[in-house]
Amino acid sequence: MLENQNQEEELAHLIIGKAIDIHKILGPGLDKQTYIDCLKYELESDGLNYEQNKSIDFQYKSISLNNVYTIDFVISNQVVIEIATSADISEVEIQRLLKMIRVNDYKLGLIINFNSTLLKNGIRRVSNNKTV
Repeated sequence: MLENQNQEEELAHLIIGKAIDIHKILGPGLDKQTYIDCLKYELESDGLNYEQNKSIDFQYKSISLNNVYTIDFVISNQVVIEIATSADISEVEIQRLLKMIRVNDYKLGLIINFNSTLLKNGIRRVSNNKTV
């Protein structure tokens, strides 16, 4: 378990570093897809395994709800990434990501808001236990 946690933390550190590099070059103010494309490029350049636009299904009582939500990235089947370009990260976005990681039994998610002047202020870590 500790080994997986270390891998998740290392991945998170690497992803945040990539996001900071992107933000240093492009800055805030572009559309979400631009940042997604740049992060995809960075992930591929490092040979990281990822899924993009992963559909999430839910179970509600006895019915299956298919394609309820789409996650921007799942990195190495461990860390969930949501890209934002809003004025601020809302509590609804945090709760949505928390639901996605719980339903899929991931331990860590990151919301990266590229519309922040200083990117480190636009990153929210969401764990299966609590937000940090």
